[in-house]
Amino acid sequence: MTRRICLALDLVDDAALIAEYERWHQVGHTPPEVIQSIRDAGIDNMEIYRAGDRLFMIIDAAEDFSAERKAAMDAANPAVVAWEERMQRFQQPIPAATPGTKWHEMDRIFRLTEHKGLGD
Repeated sequence: MTRRICLALDLVDDAALIAEYERWHQVGHTPPEVIQSIRDAGIDNMEIYRAGDRLFMIIDAAEDFSAERKAAMDAANPAVVAWEERMQRFQQPIPAATPGTKWHEMDRIFRLTEHKGLGD
C-alpha cells in the first residue's frame, strides 16, 4: 500500500531565483546523492509543482514511511545537508506553516473516489 503526502512551500518572489531553483531541480542538476537519499527513505515517487511562488510537493511513499526517520537520515548525509543549505536562499515557509518548518503538510479535503454513485 502506498501513502500519499502533500506539502506546500513558498519561494522567494524573485524571478531570477525561481528560475535558478527550477534549474537545480532539472534532471542532471540535482545531486545523485540527494536523489538516492529520497529513495533510501522509502519514497517511491516525488513531484513538485509551482504556481507563481507557491510550491506543491506530492510524495508517494511506503505505508511505513517516517518523516522523522528521513530527517534523521538527511541530517547524517553531508550531501543532503549541503543541498538543504543551498536551497534555503530560495525557500520560505507558507503563512500556515508550523514555526521552524519549511515544507508544510497539507490536509486532504476532497477525494473523488469517496463520492460513489454520483454521476458514475
